Amino acid sequence: MPVTIVQKNKKAFKKTKVDPITLDVIESALRSARFEMDAVLFRTAMSPGIREQHDEFPMIANREGKMVVGQFGSFIYGFKEAYHGTIEEGDLFLTNDPYSCGGAISHLPDWLCLLPVYRNHRLVAYAAMFGHMTDIGGKVPGSLPTDAHQIYEEGIMIPPTKIYKGGKLQSDILELILHNCRLPHWNRADFNAIIAALRTAEKRILEICDRFGDDTFDSALAMMLDRNRRAMKHLITTNIPEGKKSYFEDYICDDGVGMGPYKIAATMWREGEKQIWDFTGTDPQSISSVNFYLNEEMFKMFVGVFMIMVFDPQILFNDGFYDLLEVRIPAGCLLKPMKPAALSCRTHALGRIFDIMGGLLGQGAPDFLNAAGFSDSPHFMYSGYDKNGEWYQLYQIGFGGIPGRPFGDGPDGHSLWPAFTNVPNEFLEAYFPLRIDVYESITDTGGPGLHRGGNGVSIGYRFLEPGEISVHDDRWLTYPWGVNGGLPGGRSTKKLVRRNGTEELLPSKCDHIKVDEGDILYFNTWGGGGWGDPFKRDAKLVAADVERGLVSREGARRYGVVLTADGAADQRATEELRARLTKERGDIKLFNFGGTIDELKARCKAETSFEPPKAPVFQKWHQVAARRLRAAE
Repeated sequence: MPVTIVQKNKKAFKKTKVDPITLDVIESALRSARFEMDAVLFRTAMSPGIREQHDEFPMIANREGKMVVGQFGSFIYGFKEAYHGTIEEGDLFLTNDPYSCGGAISHLPDWLCLLPVYRNHRLVAYAAMFGHMTDIGGKVPGSLPTDAHQIYEEGIMIPPTKIYKGGKLQSDILELILHNCRLPHWNRADFNAIIAALRTAEKRILEICDRFGDDTFDSALAMMLDRNRRAMKHLITTNIPEGKKSYFEDYICDDGVGMGPYKIAATMWREGEKQIWDFTGTDPQSISSVNFYLNEEMFKMFVGVFMIMVFDPQILFNDGFYDLLEVRIPAGCLLKPMKPAALSCRTHALGRIFDIMGGLLGQGAPDFLNAAGFSDSPHFMYSGYDKNGEWYQLYQIGFGGIPGRPFGDGPDGHSLWPAFTNVPNEFLEAYFPLRIDVYESITDTGGPGLHRGGNGVSIGYRFLEPGEISVHDDRWLTYPWGVNGGLPGGRSTKKLVRRNGTEELLPSKCDHIKVDEGDILYFNTWGGGGWGDPFKRDAKLVAADVERGLVSREGARRYGVVLTADGAADQRATEELRARLTKERGDIKLFNFGGTIDELKARCKAETSFEPPKAPVFQKWHQVAARRLRAAE
């Protein structure tokens, strides 16, 4: 039974011509409402993940569910496809189950709330938002277990549920959900903050309708979507060659249970005005939690945002162009796993998708290539009982180096998501039993290039109470690759220094690591790959980077730059060194991966105490997926 929209007012919307000034006013009002949703949420949430780091995504959509303003693309399509029931005035929906909404959200900690906005008993729009909850139960604090084999180990699953029905909160359902969380007071506050943000959006939408009329509002949204479609059509037809297929692959280093690397493969081409993305060749799903249920509509937004930011940042993105993209993801692969595959640690594959898009979209026009560095969204968790017997629990997102780009250097120590911010060290030290001993850019981790990749970040957490930590990261085996002659960025490491002075290298994905008072974790993230020939970078810029501590004196020679005793660039010695290094290097390659997978494994074994990952073992879930596909056919 498909979803049924219940409206007491059956009056049809009339298509109205909207003049450019009115259209701009409505567009600006909606954009302001979208940012007001953020402001309400940040000022009322309790968890640092939402309040400080802004791990949430708002959206305002038209009555069909197409995003008009927002950040992450519309998840309403997946929700409506999977939901069987009615949408009525006064309803507000909650879900966190990826398998119940076609991957519209991709792991259980993300709570999605959806509000249908009615005016005069007629649906005029939707407001939606999801935020990452610090804990939703499951086998580990933080609800992101590395070694989960099924989604049932990862916390409470909420199917699409009317958490408000006829305008009334279903408090018994909410209490049942909160009863399964380790931090129910945080979850309650964050949930209420999301609802407040949605009510704010609803108020602003109704104000616009009051001012201009429902028909003008509805027609303006359609015009905004159509304008975006025309712009994206132009970008696709002018920048993606027809008849030429571009192929690219990258790897998640491991799955946290000793197997990997896992290949993500994609082919991209254009047929007429339509851009095709085909993920055939991607490895089958993992038996651990690194699977990423990639919703096709969400991926279309990723592509649109990426192309807009590279080719024409002035375009305001929305969902109007979706019919210009076709996305093919084989069922049973890492990006479309079959239930009950675990999904909690999907950020490794999520981050790698952006690197793959950079490697594909620029092949037809190398000047627009991005290097790698949008490689992951690292997580750190710390929990336990303090001296007063009170439970503490920290969930924090780490930042890495952003890749070198066609138009400049990559930022040092920045988030995969542009709108994310760090948790202030003062906040961490005030609310959690730890001290930040180190917070600095890691010298030389940015890949050398005409445009330097951003450096990774080292955070030194000194623990003040016994507890337990979890570490989730990637790019410890593979390098964030460089392009157009740029060199790869540095890899990530995690080092635990015990209070007695002994040192332990930790795997990039691990849970249940016991720490004691006085132990220090050095959480070191990867750098971004370099863009362009490093021997063509202005020697004065290299000298300035050395002065700022971003590049070492030895690292300057990777740019072919020789420094004098006082730190200035020695022009004559630099020219001689660059001429020699250029001759030794030979032809510039489009990509520099730092070696083959086998070479990287051998290097890893020589450099660390870790054994390289074993070859992936897929048979269990892959066989299940194959049987289900045959049955469906």
